[in-house]
Amino acid sequence: MKRIRTKIKTVDAIFCSDIHLRETLPPCRTDDFMSVQWRKMKWLQELQQKYNCPVYHAGDLFDHWKPSPFLLSLAMLHLPAQFHTIYGNHDLKEHNYDLIEKTGIHTLETAGKLTVCSGTPWGYVPDENNDFIEIKGRKVLLWHVMTYKGAKPYPGCTDTAAAGLLRKYRSYDIIVTGHNHQSFVDDYNGRLIVNPGCLTRQESNNAKFEPKVYLYHALDNTLTPVTVPHEKGVVVQPIKTQAIEERNERIEAFITKLNTDWDTTVDFEKNLQRFLSVNPVDAEIEKIIMKAINE
Repeated sequence: MKRIRTKIKTVDAIFCSDIHLRETLPPCRTDDFMSVQWRKMKWLQELQQKYNCPVYHAGDLFDHWKPSPFLLSLAMLHLPAQFHTIYGNHDLKEHNYDLIEKTGIHTLETAGKLTVCSGTPWGYVPDENNDFIEIKGRKVLLWHVMTYKGAKPYPGCTDTAAAGLLRKYRSYDIIVTGHNHQSFVDDYNGRLIVNPGCLTRQESNNAKFEPKVYLYHALDNTLTPVTVPHEKGVVVQPIKTQAIEERNERIEAFITKLNTDWDTTVDFEKNLQRFLSVNPVDAEIEKIIMKAINE
């Protein structure tokens, strides 16, 4: 009887995104989230060791751009080897790439614990001649950008769908995106886009979400999803979450208005003061903003 041998695909990279390391408890979690967070990182370490390949992360390693020394120390202990990332919106002070030297990501890069690779950080569009990494001859883009597959993720969404990004940026074999905390894969003429989603569930709408990372096989430009171990029933709708989400929506609306009336020749605080002087803003939102910029 002839034995049929199944060819095992070589794993050339692991793709993940939106780890959002933090030392505060997300309001939606009912478990010991701090222990869970580091168990997930240990699992990712072991996965990297198993396949001995680089890990590429599509942004938002930290939940805040200025992690404490305690959180930085734990991150150094738990990051996988060969870890590469780009800057997500949470990783950037004031969402400003010119201020990267003030960030936790920069500290870890300086310490040799990670590499900031050539990709497209939050707030930028790809330069197809320079913004890419090469994996076994494949041209790969890491990009922290809001995109989606299927129905629009929220009312009024103007972001480009994943299929649209594939059609627009044709020089890439695969695009790896972050920011959307859901997982999906789309394809166009043999080229791929993958949004790994969040590694840990920190929002109430992720109660049924199964976190994933993706193994990349460069030879045939394919992916294998791997579900991150997780517990069911530990993500709930907490008290006051609706009020918090409504507040966040008001903040997002405020930021959107800022983007339409901004003078790049004036510093951030002067721009903000000018905007507030001519646009009425909820007092609570103004307080949050002023507190944030003075940290």
